[in-house]
Amino acid sequence: MNAIRENISWFRGAAPYINAHRGRTFVLAFGGEAALDDGFPRLIHDIAILRALGVRLVLVHGARPQIEARLRAAGAKMHYAEGLRVTDATALAAVKEAAGCLRVDIEALLSTGLPNTPMSGARIRVASGNHVIARPLGVRNGIDYQHTGEVRRIEADSIRRHLDLGEIVLLPPIGYSPTGEVFNVTAEEIATAAAVALGADKLIFLSEPGALRSGGRHAPTQFDVEGVHALLSDRRRRLPDELRLHLDSALTACRGGVGRVHLVDRRTDGALLLELYTREGAGLLVSGQGIEHIRQAGIEDVGGILELIRPLEDEGILVRRSREQLELEIGRFTVIDCDGMISGCAALYPFPEEGVAELACLAVHPDYRDAGRGDRLLGRIERVAEDAGIKRIFVLTTRTAHWFRERGFAPAELRDLPVKRRELYNYQRNSKVFSKRLSVD
Repeated sequence: MNAIRENISWFRGAAPYINAHRGRTFVLAFGGEAALDDGFPRLIHDIAILRALGVRLVLVHGARPQIEARLRAAGAKMHYAEGLRVTDATALAAVKEAAGCLRVDIEALLSTGLPNTPMSGARIRVASGNHVIARPLGVRNGIDYQHTGEVRRIEADSIRRHLDLGEIVLLPPIGYSPTGEVFNVTAEEIATAAAVALGADKLIFLSEPGALRSGGRHAPTQFDVEGVHALLSDRRRRLPDELRLHLDSALTACRGGVGRVHLVDRRTDGALLLELYTREGAGLLVSGQGIEHIRQAGIEDVGGILELIRPLEDEGILVRRSREQLELEIGRFTVIDCDGMISGCAALYPFPEEGVAELACLAVHPDYRDAGRGDRLLGRIERVAEDAGIKRIFVLTTRTAHWFRERGFAPAELRDLPVKRRELYNYQRNSKVFSKRLSVD
């Protein structure tokens, strides 16, 4: 029974993300190594769940190990330069064969509909085709890359038409030229270019980002563009080649307008769903729009604020507010918006006649504490008060007196409160009063 309750709790926690992701376009890229794992069918099942939850999906797959296996079987040599394959005629034949076989295998897995499986009743349609227009990489630093190419453009309108029909679009690591030539193109480049061309909401790489966790439990898992740039520029930090490639791609995508780039460990079962449908996530997030920001609350934030403050109300830390009351007072609230989720809030209730205001309902979600968010909320509230000509703010608290005292609040008396607020004082709660003078001329 406990397991059932945990499942229900998880499902309820995922509901805001389900609503946020429905109808959004995600580009998901994975290497040929993922297709060789025993857990690959489970990954396909998770992709099917994304589609069932209303996500518009473009899948981009690599095929490096499959290509190399064919070249070894043929006794052919493999040539690489600056991390790219030099694709001669023999290698191009292996690319075509490997990409074609892998595409069929992926389509077969997505077509599974056996009863009592995660794919039961899915009926997923898959579309592929010449959506990637490429050109030759040419000769660089004296090296002729022959049939290795780069993306010239993505046929975004064609892809969108398939997505509008509810189909998953599958892009192999191959591009085509207007003259009928075929080029070997990296999956990372195709995925990044497709995400930018489509204006995708998310670009997701199934990667191996464990190196960034080497700093211990508190190593960062969220970056903005500047943070990634600094990381890649740090010569003291040695990153795996694949991770560096994916972070470079993340920078390109974010600068091209993609909202979020996720790097998810392909070896962790269910990591894709955990990353997208839980508050904690399961990978690395790179944001081109600011991972979180503080803003004034709107009526659409009422549900998120209630979800945030309910546990604190149940513990008696905060005064209980009804939805109706919160809707009437929403203009008083400031929130921290973390990727569309409310992770913190605070309210300011002014008493302009006395030149004072009450700071109330300051709360930060447990998963987001110990990172200065409470201080940021307090700082924003103080600036709002100062802009309104407020000379002093006060707070009533039962359990966090030390936190406010450490931030310049001094003990005050009930008689120091405005008359209207004094009349509403709850003697059963027996809250302590603290006050802070603001730097207003």
